[in-house]
Amino acid sequence: MESLFVKYGYTPDEEKIAKRLDAVAANIDNVTTNEVLKDCMSIMDLTTLRTEDTPVSVEKLVGKVNSFKVDYPEYPLPASVCVFSNFASVVRDTLTDGNVHVTAVSGCFPTSQSFLEVKVKECEMAVEAGADEIDIVLALNSFMTGDFVSARKEIRAMREAIDQTAAKLGKKVVLKVILETGLLVTPQKIADASFLAMEEGADFIKTSTGKVSVNATPMAAYVMCECIKAFYEKTGRKVGFKAAGGISTAKDAVCYYSIVKTILGQEWLNKNLFRFGVSRLANSLMSAIEQKTVSYF
Repeated sequence: MESLFVKYGYTPDEEKIAKRLDAVAANIDNVTTNEVLKDCMSIMDLTTLRTEDTPVSVEKLVGKVNSFKVDYPEYPLPASVCVFSNFASVVRDTLTDGNVHVTAVSGCFPTSQSFLEVKVKECEMAVEAGADEIDIVLALNSFMTGDFVSARKEIRAMREAIDQTAAKLGKKVVLKVILETGLLVTPQKIADASFLAMEEGADFIKTSTGKVSVNATPMAAYVMCECIKAFYEKTGRKVGFKAAGGISTAKDAVCYYSIVKTILGQEWLNKNLFRFGVSRLANSLMSAIEQKTVSYF
């Protein structure tokens, strides 16, 4: 994979990254405003991925999204509601605002451990069930052994299946590829995975599933955003960034917001190119803005 570093003119510099992350951390209080906190709310994939999820519990969450603008008219709606693939139709049928997308985790999330045919079929079924966006996991069973050809093949197969199914429905569906950066560990492997996923058609690259011991980290985010920048400069294609896993406080959100703004600039600070995958963050952001405890979602 060293050739990708040469191809895109980027190799992670751990010392430089550490210094810049220190600067970001030191400046968080200065950039934390109600406007920034509301921006963070507008790019959330409001998520429920629990073993005990049911159609009723998913409908309840979507119902809160439906009533949110009535209860809090000065706040933006989240970008999407993110659920397991089998609940995509529940979200589709319950949502009342077409600006809020249906996101489904698919491709045998969170492990990506199954036959490729099963992963492809689940992606197809999720799109048919109403998903506007599909989040899949990089096949670490191939990637971690150095079998990048197979890892590429899997992303490409799911990308093609999603596109073909979506075309039949007269729509386009966004593909996010989860790298599971906490298991990749090193900046070099995170960069390898970032370039590989983008080359195979990812519309977003995403940090984590939220299902392993180490999820989103500022270091991983910084490397991924630098890769997105290098990829854009080489190809002219803008790829989005999604931070997910363990992002629960307003300070967490502003940290990642600052990283994206620092590396990719203002044009990436919108739901088309930047997302948070969250289950608890919405209440934390609202509490920070209202200066009191809010438990809406």
